[in-house]
Amino acid sequence: MSSVPAEDEAVVMVSAVAHYAYCPRRCGLIYVENLFDDNVFTLLGSAAHVRADQPTETTKHGVIIEHALPIWSDKHGLCGRADVVEFHPDGSILPVEYKISPKHRIEHARFQLCAQAICLEEMFGRAVTSGAAYSSSSHQRVSVAFTTELREETARIIELIRKMLVEQNLPPPVNDRRCPNCSLVHLCVPEGISNLASVHCEDFLFLPSDREVAE
Repeated sequence: MSSVPAEDEAVVMVSAVAHYAYCPRRCGLIYVENLFDDNVFTLLGSAAHVRADQPTETTKHGVIIEHALPIWSDKHGLCGRADVVEFHPDGSILPVEYKISPKHRIEHARFQLCAQAICLEEMFGRAVTSGAAYSSSSHQRVSVAFTTELREETARIIELIRKMLVEQNLPPPVNDRRCPNCSLVHLCVPEGISNLASVHCEDFLFLPSDREVAE
C-alpha cells in the first residue's frame, strides 16, 4: 500500500477512485477542473442514491446498517462517504456501493469499494475482506473480494489521482465508446482534441518557395 502522505500532498476522495478507474480524464475534469454536469445517467444515479445518501442507522436481523457513513484513512490520505456499511454480528464489516449500471457493468466499483475497505480497516481496526456493489437497475448485488491484486491496483490508482491533484495535470481524452454517454463529453470534447493532436504543426506553417529564398 501507499506510504503516509506528506502534509502538503492532496487528500484523495474515495469517490474519485471509481471515476479514475472508469476514465482518468473524467476524474481530472471533476477533481482538478471542478467541472460537473448532469445527464440522464447521472440523474438516475442520484435518484438511486436518495436513500443511501441520508445519514441513518437501522438494524435488520442483527445487522447494523449505516447509510452515508463518513470514512477516512490518515495513513493513505483518503476521505469520503460510504453509501452503506453493514456491521454483522460476527464482527465482519461489509461496505455496499450503489450503482445504476447493470450487474455486468460495475467493474470500476470494485476499486471504490476497496478504497472504502482501506478506510474502514483503519477506522475500526478490523480486516474488511469483501464488499458488494448493488445494481439499482437489476436489483442485484455483486460480491467483491478484496484480494491482494485488487488492493495493489487500488493503491496504485490512489497515488495516480494524488499525483494528478498535486501537479494539476488533466489526463488526455480517451475518445472511445465510453464518451457518448458521459455527462462531461461537451466539456471534454474528446473527438476534437484527439483530432487536433493528430494534426502536424508543419501543415500550417508557411514554407517559402525556392525563389523567395533566393531573393
